[in-house]
Amino acid sequence: MKNNTGGPAFPLFAATGYAGMTLRDYFAAKAMQAFLSRDSSCTSPDEIIAQDAYNTADAMLKAREA
Repeated sequence: MKNNTGGPAFPLFAATGYAGMTLRDYFAAKAMQAFLSRDSSCTSPDEIIAQDAYNTADAMLKAREA
C-alpha cells in the first residue's frame, strides 16, 4: 500500500512547482495527532506510533478507493 500516496494533499504544483506533502502524509499526521492526544502518558516508542499512523493513513486511502 505504500506506493499509493493519494497524490498531493494541497496541490499547488502548477502555480509553484512544489507538490507539497502527500495525502498519505497528511492522513498520517492527523492520525498521529489523534493517537497522542487520546493518551498523554503514551509509553510506546515513537517508531510504533508513527507506524500505526501510517497504517491508519493506508487504511484511509484504501477506503477512498471503494
